[in-house]
Amino acid sequence: MRAVIQRVKRASVSIGGHTKSSIEGGLLVLLGIEEADTAEDVKWLAGKIVSLRIFDDADGVMNRSLPDVSGELLVVSQFTLMASYRKGNRPSYIRAAKHATAIPLYEAFCRETSTLLGREVSTGEFGADMQVELINDGPVTICMDTKNKE
Repeated sequence: MRAVIQRVKRASVSIGGHTKSSIEGGLLVLLGIEEADTAEDVKWLAGKIVSLRIFDDADGVMNRSLPDVSGELLVVSQFTLMASYRKGNRPSYIRAAKHATAIPLYEAFCRETSTLLGREVSTGEFGADMQVELINDGPVTICMDTKNKE
């Protein structure tokens, strides 16, 4: 699994001109899933993201996590994060998981983060043509890959 995590002032996802989800302050997570991903990857990545200390404390130091600041979470599926660009200029998405694998793992990730936060997370719609808007806070953007845990 790969994730691009952005600390945001606000973010939203729209489909067909209608807002599906929006948050005010927290994290926007773009999530890519590959065939080799497992439930163990879901647990590890969800735990890391929820526990990331990337929000400012009273001294202006990034020392607080999403639960510490009562921040919201918006998770958007993003198969293009699995792009291979080794040959030519047209990316290949062969590593991206097929729907039968990706949808259950995406839903498990959303459930796991929801459980860890103690509240529902906002989502996009898997496989939809989505428009994502955000106001990046900082900016703070972190990339994670469960294949690089160390």
